[in-house]
Amino acid sequence: MKIRRVVTGHSGEGRATVIIDEVSTDVTSFRPGARVCNLWSTDSLPADNQAEADGAKQIRGTAHDNGSVFRIIEFAPGVAPRNHRTASIDYAVVLSGEIDMELDGELVRLRAGDALVQRGTIHNWINRGDSPCVIAFVLIGAAPVRIAGTPLEAKG
Repeated sequence: MKIRRVVTGHSGEGRATVIIDEVSTDVTSFRPGARVCNLWSTDSLPADNQAEADGAKQIRGTAHDNGSVFRIIEFAPGVAPRNHRTASIDYAVVLSGEIDMELDGELVRLRAGDALVQRGTIHNWINRGDSPCVIAFVLIGAAPVRIAGTPLEAKG
């Protein structure tokens, strides 16, 4: 995966400037068949736009409880299953390919151009096609969903 990452900031004089312009080297894998390019994160909401650390290097785990994560994931055909729930609200846009999202046995096919709002549900990504599916994700920390007073905790 070659993702160009452009990050803006300010000079010492307060002028808007580009502080990072590179092909991202933060590509990892958390399961067979999935490659993750971490682009940025924050550890608070509202975000601190004066923080000097590279947000891509601050990502630990899938989501930040009180912050945000921006990443692009490529799911290969036959990607290994990972049924999981995050403590976040997730905004996603399918950039290329198609993929099935499984929700407690319900399947939804997503294709290039489709947008998704994932609201703390348990889910799995299944690529049954013959080409990779690439999805951009923004995960924002959220309180867990409660059913009859019991929180549905993050897992997986």
